[in-house]
Amino acid sequence: MMEDLPIDTSHPAVREYLALIRLQVLTPLSLLVNIATLMVCTFVLDPNLDRITKLYPSAISPKPSMIDVFIVAIYIGQVGYCVLLVLSRKPETKRALIKGCGYPLVFANWAMAFWAIAWILQAFLLSTICLGIMLVLLLYANVVLLIYHAPTSKRPLDIAFIHAPLRAFLLLPLGVMFAYSLFVTLGLTWSPGEPQHYARGQWPGFAVMVGVNILGLLVIILRRDIVWCAAATWICASIWSEKPKPFPVFFVVVMFTILHPAALVASTLWVWLRGRRRTGPIALPPDEEEHTNGRPSGERPAREVDTEALWG
Repeated sequence: MMEDLPIDTSHPAVREYLALIRLQVLTPLSLLVNIATLMVCTFVLDPNLDRITKLYPSAISPKPSMIDVFIVAIYIGQVGYCVLLVLSRKPETKRALIKGCGYPLVFANWAMAFWAIAWILQAFLLSTICLGIMLVLLLYANVVLLIYHAPTSKRPLDIAFIHAPLRAFLLLPLGVMFAYSLFVTLGLTWSPGEPQHYARGQWPGFAVMVGVNILGLLVIILRRDIVWCAAATWICASIWSEKPKPFPVFFVVVMFTILHPAALVASTLWVWLRGRRRTGPIALPPDEEEHTNGRPSGERPAREVDTEALWG
């Protein structure tokens, strides 16, 4: 079919154009499927997503309403991504959309839709697999963006509608959802009517929260990543907001709720102070032979005059 077209489809520019056209169709479609599936699973079915979450409390279970707000923010960012996908004119932006995160984002939206269906059916193993696939896809997309299409202040729209939504989307499974689904699959939960058993799985939950948040803290310090800081802080707050919580997990998430923004401010101040130190006054080296025998440079020494020769 493609061979019959009156254009050379093997040319790199043509292939890039066709890939962009495909993404302009597939990305909004996958986002609509994702949104529609979660809307049905939240507002139409009973029990809905939030109700099932409350039926399986664990040491790291988040507050459903806060996760809902976080997901809405991701959807808003993806709407901006789709608009940029259609209106982008800069070749660097097009390359980032096509080769950086195009198809991984499409597949991640489909994986999230399948996760919602699996969660409603209480097929927790399938739910964990879907979240694992979503985590791998988003991790790959973010690494490619960081290495080959790094954010730059010269293209602020790329930062706002490509890097920021992809980074926030990654934090959803990485920060809590994948680990929480795995805990439910492994039975590290308790009955809602037996809050006295809330310490079940506290040390695995402690280890998961420490590992994930130390990784996030390093990213925030080294890259001064505002999106990662805001997303990780919000997820930590969603975890300690859901009661009851075992003390080790509660202590860790409260501590990192404070540490993430503090690390961002400290890292930013450190870079600013180092920049000021480097741009201080520069001492210029003195000119050669600036002062010769106590005279300024450029002034010739007095010459001895032979008065007898001068007057005859």
